[in-house]
Amino acid sequence: MSKKQSDLDRSIQNWKKKNPELAVTFDGGYESFKIGVLLKQAREEAGLSQTELAEMIKTKRTAISRLENHAMDVKLSTIDKVARALGKHLEVHLA
Repeated sequence: MSKKQSDLDRSIQNWKKKNPELAVTFDGGYESFKIGVLLKQAREEAGLSQTELAEMIKTKRTAISRLENHAMDVKLSTIDKVARALGKHLEVHLA
């Protein structure tokens, strides 16, 4: 973990301790954000544009953009479809 990342994690934890009622909302939003970032990173590593990926899974480029930029309320089947198109597989872990 880089120093910037550990500083960010420490700042987030401090903020959550000071604002417990907002922490719950933050966690949900952060997890959705992370999914979008992971999908974008995988697409870019595959050397695909949003348009190319959209064509592969028979959707519109704007749908891919929404997934990458604010992956709220996304079906697991959609994420699985994107993962497979990128040569990946979806794993879900409950902690």
